[in-house]
Amino acid sequence: METFEFHYGQLFETLTKCLPATEMPTIDRAVDYARNKHKEQKRKDGSPYIIHPLAVAKIVAEMGLDMDAILGALLHDCIEDTDASHEEIERIFGQTVAELVEGVTKLTRANFSSTEQAQMENLRKMFMAMSKDIRVVLIKIADRLHNMRTMQYQTPAKQISKCRETMDIYAPLAHRLGMQKIKWELEDIALRYLEPEQYNGIMAFLSSHKAQGEAFMHTIQDAITQRLDSVNIHHTAYGRIKHVYSIHRKMQLQGKTLDELYDVYAFRVIVDTIPDCYNVLGHIHDLFNLVPGRFKDYISTPKPNMYQSLHTTVIGKQGIPFEVQIRTWEMHEIAEYGVAAHWKYKQGVGNGNEKDFEWVRRLLESQQDTDAEDYVQSLKIDMFDDEVFVFTPKGRIVSLPAGSTPIDFAYAIHSGVGNAMIGAKVNNRITTIDAPLKNGDVVEVLTSKNAKGPSRDWLTICKSNQARTKIKQWFKKEKREENVAHGRASFEAEMRRIGLPLSLTIDPELGPQLLKKLAFDNWEDMYAAIGYGGLTAVKAVGRIRDDINRAVKNLQNDKQPAPLRNISDTPGKPNRHAVNGIIVEDIESCMIKFAKCCTPVPGDDIIGFITKGFGVSIHRDDCPNTFNRNEPIQAARWVRVRWDNQESQPFDTTLELECRTRDGLLLDVATTMTTNRIRTKELNGKDLPGGKSVFTVRFEVKDVAELESIRNKLMAIPDVLSSRRGQN
Repeated sequence: METFEFHYGQLFETLTKCLPATEMPTIDRAVDYARNKHKEQKRKDGSPYIIHPLAVAKIVAEMGLDMDAILGALLHDCIEDTDASHEEIERIFGQTVAELVEGVTKLTRANFSSTEQAQMENLRKMFMAMSKDIRVVLIKIADRLHNMRTMQYQTPAKQISKCRETMDIYAPLAHRLGMQKIKWELEDIALRYLEPEQYNGIMAFLSSHKAQGEAFMHTIQDAITQRLDSVNIHHTAYGRIKHVYSIHRKMQLQGKTLDELYDVYAFRVIVDTIPDCYNVLGHIHDLFNLVPGRFKDYISTPKPNMYQSLHTTVIGKQGIPFEVQIRTWEMHEIAEYGVAAHWKYKQGVGNGNEKDFEWVRRLLESQQDTDAEDYVQSLKIDMFDDEVFVFTPKGRIVSLPAGSTPIDFAYAIHSGVGNAMIGAKVNNRITTIDAPLKNGDVVEVLTSKNAKGPSRDWLTICKSNQARTKIKQWFKKEKREENVAHGRASFEAEMRRIGLPLSLTIDPELGPQLLKKLAFDNWEDMYAAIGYGGLTAVKAVGRIRDDINRAVKNLQNDKQPAPLRNISDTPGKPNRHAVNGIIVEDIESCMIKFAKCCTPVPGDDIIGFITKGFGVSIHRDDCPNTFNRNEPIQAARWVRVRWDNQESQPFDTTLELECRTRDGLLLDVATTMTTNRIRTKELNGKDLPGGKSVFTVRFEVKDVAELESIRNKLMAIPDVLSSRRGQN
């Protein structure tokens, strides 16, 4: 069993290398405070809980962070797991330490209805924490690293879930923060539990080839050292075998066995200056044969996580390929500890805010108008995948996720550039907008003031979450009618697929309840969200499915009176008074409203639906919302209605015209309506792919005969191909 004395000794030894002796009493006071607060708690292996904060503080100290961060690590579980309060910690150790502890605590407090929602909220909290004080997330990563180091004490189920979370979130986050050393350790430990056969197989192979590998690395290291000593370049050179997960991933991506694998060995040369880096590169290429296409200059083009090195792959006389990384000492420290080292260099400026990390702000913005599952999946592309570096024609570097296209590039420049895009040039040659970009490409976006905006197909072509979010925002703002139509069709198709009655969505009592569950004010907004991609029809229906099924069950259990639609068959029944031009044959007196979904006019075959609290809603007999009227649970609410022949009031109706696109067509439609003295309430059009357009005309008519007359006149306009009654 591990002891307090052992871990305190290790922490003390580490701190003596990075803190002045005058600060040790404060460290001891924090250790005593945490030890007292956690005194009743034990780790899974039975050891005192205080061992965990000591180990986390040691990791944070090794990162090179400051006194406040080390104190925050020692106290990071006090608010979460003990009776300690923010106020008490602030009083004893200061405001900054208390805020760090509170920040780490907030990252672990969440209760959500789905894994995706939990991951999205936890990621959002991490990004918010990073935007305020990067040290909060660094302490959290140190906390996860020590938990992974002691994973053997967890249950098998806990091992799998924690290791999967580490691979999905923490290791990629460490990578994005440039913390390669911690990333490698997290990945290797996770692989040991997630895929033990593959892990053990790689370890056995490396063990069996250990002597051979060490001899090879010693030979190469000697050759590099002798050459650089001979030209008086001060340096440190050493070789290593790549870590286990890196080898495993290469085997998967390349479909190769271990003995077929490319460049398992890597060498690192650390020098004093940037000119020395390029000088060493020339000597390496003189000593060994260059592998074409395997050179990368991350010094002139740093990665977004600040990583800088020269990478080249070469082959020696033994015929074994190996990678050489060349960097300065400062680059090396940043490569090992990433943002932690970067923050250390900036100590004394502010309170640890990292405004250099523009990607944090972008990731926070990208969660708007995005479903939880889509957000988490797209983050794994934007934040965690390898990058590709391309250039604008003026030489500006743009970093994008691997596999990105000119569409991603355009929206990375500006949303206005993406929305006006009509094509692209890569390396001064016209290319398709879905062509994957490669490192070093020079990309030029071709734009036009007359561009019609992005296509919905772009949402499946682009790779970056930033581009996808901006495209959705454009559709949300510019194409509402199209979004509503597209979303309505998708929603209704999904409702029919799983056998839910559409009529209940327009029920005056149930409808508002369903909208509240969906978090929308009205159905059009919900349809629009589906249309522009902010929500899927499957998820929308899934959220209200239980409520609708419950309403159906209640209707089935209700004792319904005899169907009202048959009362009019009784001999001697007196005529009813018309309301708004409608006679309801089965009800003495009631409110009347005309359904907006089908806009009936006199002459149409109609039927009435008894709503709860809003009278009778009048539908065309062929309206899709009447198709379920023969279902037992609905039959009693459908009644016979007819037009009052004495009424001559006008009624709103809608026609949709499908046309060939041409100039002046909208004017021709408007002229026809005006010439025939038809009161037009709305006239608009939209272009469709393939040279087609759709015009929607809402106007007043007295009956269906007048409607058909207007329809015939509109159909006589050149390039009008077809017409149909509008369905909202």
